[in-house]
Amino acid sequence: MTEPASPAPDDVQQHLREVQELLARHRLVENLVHRQDMPRHDLVESLVHKQHVASLQERLDGLHPADIAFILEALPLDDRRFVWDLVKAERDGEILIEVSDAIRESLIEAMDPAELRAAAQSLDADELADLVPDLPAQVIEDVFQSLDVTEREQLRAAMSYPQDSVGALMNFDLVSVREDVSLEAVLRYLRRFDALPDHTDALYVVDREAHLKGLLSLEALLINDPDHSVGEVMTRDGVISFEPQDDAGEAAQAFERYDLISAPVVDGQGRVVGRLTVDDVVDFIREESQAELLARAGLREGEDMFASVWDSVRNRWSWLAVNLVTAFVASRVIGLFEGSIEKLVALATLMPIVAGIGGNSGNQTITMIVRASATGQVTPEAFMRLLRKELGVASINGVLWGGLLGLLAWLLYGNVSLGLVMTAAMILNLLLAATAGVAIPMLRIRLGADPALGGSVMITALTDSGGFFIFLGLATLLLL
Repeated sequence: MTEPASPAPDDVQQHLREVQELLARHRLVENLVHRQDMPRHDLVESLVHKQHVASLQERLDGLHPADIAFILEALPLDDRRFVWDLVKAERDGEILIEVSDAIRESLIEAMDPAELRAAAQSLDADELADLVPDLPAQVIEDVFQSLDVTEREQLRAAMSYPQDSVGALMNFDLVSVREDVSLEAVLRYLRRFDALPDHTDALYVVDREAHLKGLLSLEALLINDPDHSVGEVMTRDGVISFEPQDDAGEAAQAFERYDLISAPVVDGQGRVVGRLTVDDVVDFIREESQAELLARAGLREGEDMFASVWDSVRNRWSWLAVNLVTAFVASRVIGLFEGSIEKLVALATLMPIVAGIGGNSGNQTITMIVRASATGQVTPEAFMRLLRKELGVASINGVLWGGLLGLLAWLLYGNVSLGLVMTAAMILNLLLAATAGVAIPMLRIRLGADPALGGSVMITALTDSGGFFIFLGLATLLLL
């Protein structure tokens, strides 16, 4: 049987446009009806409202929870809450898991305790663990009491692991078999399931104490004689497994390197306690990429584009304050050379070029280091080797582009010495940018901090102040 094709990315945009059009039409017609003076006005208004709500709800009911989450994130607050109220109650939990943290907070605020309990109770333990931090304490207690003993233990386990660990990503929905049973018995056992757990590519072979003995791939199960035992056809060697305390980033690299679909998670005694699947890994990689992108600009968390002004200010103010200080320092550097600028006005037009190219070069270096760190390709011990390499790149670029800019300065202002100062300043500022681009993230790695956090802000501050000082200093010494 041919599986239905998954929706293309542009389909999600089409869904969003359709919902936005329905919302706009709903507002327009309701406003027109509301203004009309007619018999049975309230009845007509109610019928029009129900008609548009029915059309919108029908459109939403046919969408995947992830698509609804995308639409909710793209809508202003009032429209978002209106659409959220139309989503079927049994899908609330799935959608809450899919939306970003900032959007989830606004949706939870619009739900009463009964709705939150119903949404939470529809989730598996591993999904519920992601939602718990955002739920009111009383709702958490009620949901916890509604779980059976096994689910409570699974929830406790999922919540006990650090956020960036394998334990925080793993799920508990898996299929295990014994190695002494026949393949025919395994097939009969699987037919008892309504559906296999998502992304099941292998069954876990365990002993009576749940110790992992190997993997039985679905391929091996289907192509071998049903009379064979599991132990005869299972994979014993080279099985890739993880422990709950393992770093999620390293696990993600292993999934990419070995093209894994799923992998067992075992405790210190080798007992299977869960399963890590490719969808969880992809979600983790996406969230980490978004966090890294925000961190480079000095943002600590994802921001709801339609959040209140105050929420946005709280998320952005800290690094803007840092930027204000660094900009003030740069202005004071320029102030030291006011006399030189007055004597040679060309300095004022050329100095932003030196600072700008230095900042761009530094950001290129820091981006490469942060990316290599995220993929595990660089460690603090590689500092000197990376520094030598980046200094070499900066020297060549400095001579090449600095020489070109020096030539242009000479042609524009007819001053050979000014051209030489421009070339020397460019080389020195690129060397400064390379040093800072390696040193800032490597130092943060050594200190156990996020190497991406505020990197672009810091590198720009250094190359601006340093570039102004180098260029104006050389011009003062050699030209005036």
